[in-house]
Amino acid sequence: MSIFSKGLGCVLAAGVMAGIATSQAAAQQYQLNVSTALTQEDPIYKGLEQFRDNVAKRTDGEVQIRIFPSSQLGKDEDVLEQARAGAPVAVVVDPGRLAVFVKDFGVLGGPYLADSYAGYRKIVTSPLFAKWAKELHDTSGHEILSFNWWQGQRNVLTEKPVSKPADLNGVRMRTPGAPVWMETIKAMGATPTPMGWGEVYPALQQNAIDAAEAQDTAVYGAKLYEVAKYYTKTGHIGLITGLVTSAQWFDSLPPKDQKILKEEALAAGDFASKATEDAVSKVDAEMEKAGLKIDTIDTTPFKKATEGVYAKLGYTDLKKQVDDILAK
Repeated sequence: MSIFSKGLGCVLAAGVMAGIATSQAAAQQYQLNVSTALTQEDPIYKGLEQFRDNVAKRTDGEVQIRIFPSSQLGKDEDVLEQARAGAPVAVVVDPGRLAVFVKDFGVLGGPYLADSYAGYRKIVTSPLFAKWAKELHDTSGHEILSFNWWQGQRNVLTEKPVSKPADLNGVRMRTPGAPVWMETIKAMGATPTPMGWGEVYPALQQNAIDAAEAQDTAVYGAKLYEVAKYYTKTGHIGLITGLVTSAQWFDSLPPKDQKILKEEALAAGDFASKATEDAVSKVDAEMEKAGLKIDTIDTTPFKKATEGVYAKLGYTDLKKQVDDILAK
C-alpha cells in the first residue's frame, strides 16, 4: 500500500471517528434536571419516569432527563429562580407559586374551583390558560411544558376531629406560602403557617404546628400518618400542578424537540393523574391500617366559609371566566 493510500485511510478513519464523536456529543447535547418535592413512591414520580423515558426514545437520546425527588435540588421556589436564570432545570409546581409572576395562575389554587381532574384539565388546556402561559414565558422567563399533573384533593390532617370551620380556630396549619392558599386556610378557620414540605413531619412531631393540609398520596409518601391522628376529607383545594422549566433553555432546543417535550409532558401528566386517582383508596387503607382516622364529612360549611376568597384576592371576574369554561 502506498504512503498516499495509508495517509488517505488514516484521514478517512479519523473523519469517521470524528463523525461518531460529533453524533455522540449531539445525543448528549441537552440535559434537563427535573425536581419534585414528592417521593419516588408517588404517582407523580412514576409519570416523570414515563416522561423521561419517552423523551429519550423520541429524541434518540438528544434530550436527556434526570429526576430528583424529595426536593433534592432545593425548594420549589429556588428551582423556579434557577429556571428563570436560564438553568436547565424544571419543577413540578403548583399554580400558587406561579401567581408570584403572573397573578391569574392563582385562581387555579382557589377553594372548590372544580369537582374533579376532568374539570381542571379542561381549564389548563384552554385558550385562557394558554394566554397566561405566554405571559409567563415573556415576563418571567418560565416555560410550561404541561399543567395537567393532578395530585388530588387536599384535606386536613389534625390532632383533633374536624367537622366544621370552627373546629380549626386557633389551629396552626402548614400550607404553602402563596396568597390563595393562605387566604383559603384562613377562611377555613385555621392560622396558615408556611413552610417547606420536607419540614412538615418534624414540625408536627415537635408540635411546632398543630396541623397540615395535603392530598392523600403526599400524606402517605411523607408518612405524616405517623405524626397526626385525623385526616378529614375537606377537599378544599384540587391540586393541579405543572411541569415548568426555563424559557431560555426551552427556546434553545430544536423545534422538533420542543414539540416532543410538550407532547410527552401532557401524556405523562395524564398517566400520572390517573395513577393518582387509582392510588387514593389504596393509600387510605394503608394509613387507616397504621392508625390514622379518616373522616368523610359534609363540606358545605367549608364551601360557604371560603366563598369570599376569590373576591378578596381580586379574582371575581376571572372566576366567572373559569366557570364558563367548566360549563362548556
